[in-house]
Amino acid sequence: MINSIKKLREQTGLSVADIKNALKETDGDEAKALKILSARGHKIAEKKSGRTAKEGIVESYIHSTKKVGAIIVLNCETDFVAKSSDFKELAHLLAMQVASMAPKDADELMKQIFIKEPGLTIKELISKYIAKLGENIKIGEFLRMEI
Repeated sequence: MINSIKKLREQTGLSVADIKNALKETDGDEAKALKILSARGHKIAEKKSGRTAKEGIVESYIHSTKKVGAIIVLNCETDFVAKSSDFKELAHLLAMQVASMAPKDADELMKQIFIKEPGLTIKELISKYIAKLGENIKIGEFLRMEI
């Protein structure tokens, strides 16, 4: 069970208690527990969606060809979370998504399939990070440039 907890913790970032409860509910079935945890993550994200997200960072991504790049503003609630490695990682992934998929606006971006995990939309990816970090996260402005 310890290996299952560790594996699910790495995948979701949720608390050990939440993971133990999900595994208990599913008699140790990791796949079913992951579905339960994912649903909980979405509920957490919905609860936090009304919170103000005025802090954040500006992140950029330049493709290795140096022919395409993107810059994005990603907002959260506190400066503490904005400085975290998980938040910075999310900002980088979103900048890479913008560079790769050229969304017209934030609504289109949220509906796109995440390039690094095809079974996940960007909205679902952000929900995972909201559950993991415990704060509302919003996409601000973004710009894609290409030669």
